[in-house]
Amino acid sequence: MLPIAQGELVQLFRNRAVLVTSLLMPVAVAAFFIGYRDVFATIGSLGYVAAVLVFTIAAFSLYATTVTTLAARRQNLFLKRLRSTAASDATILAGLVLPISAIALVQVGLILGVFAAVGGGPADAVLLVPAILATFVMMLALGVATAGVTNSPEHAQVTALPLSLGVIAVASWVGITGTESLAPLKRALPGGAATELVVDAWNGGAPLTDSLLLLVPTLAWVVVAVAIASRMFRWEPRT
Repeated sequence: MLPIAQGELVQLFRNRAVLVTSLLMPVAVAAFFIGYRDVFATIGSLGYVAAVLVFTIAAFSLYATTVTTLAARRQNLFLKRLRSTAASDATILAGLVLPISAIALVQVGLILGVFAAVGGGPADAVLLVPAILATFVMMLALGVATAGVTNSPEHAQVTALPLSLGVIAVASWVGITGTESLAPLKRALPGGAATELVVDAWNGGAPLTDSLLLLVPTLAWVVVAVAIASRMFRWEPRT
């Protein structure tokens, strides 16, 4: 797995389009939200700003880059060549997404660190960790599933966009309006429960047991995404 991950890391830094999507765009968006944090805090809360930061990185640095990377490796037959080796399917996929996941985790740590330094830290940093990890696992699984219906890196710009923008829209909706109304619907949407968990972790005040139950809808989306990926993912280009 590690040799595959090392090779993939080199390829990532050679691809300017991926660098813009996975590094520069999330940083630019984060700088905007952090710079105007007081304005957005009056609309929602500081927890809402934190949730948008998390989902911006999860959507673009992790999800969209995963879709593009897997589609590109399929198109140039790299997936097919890897599958002819002794490495298992799970090892191949893990090696390919490991650098992407590591970069996204470093990004979210640095960006939230800056946000905490200028706007005040989270009320419950321990609760924030599973919230971020669950969000990233969900978006990673959805990325593999989306790659199954993506024919090329260029096609990835189309297939990845709806969910990328969708989860950020859900995060904004839940972060601004809360879950006092339409709670089942908001929590059932991809990212809805995770947004509420990030908001609770940053703002504080929510019972720990109730907050941890919010992991269930997010992990349910992981199961759904894995089921879709197992049926739809292809190792060779479609003819």
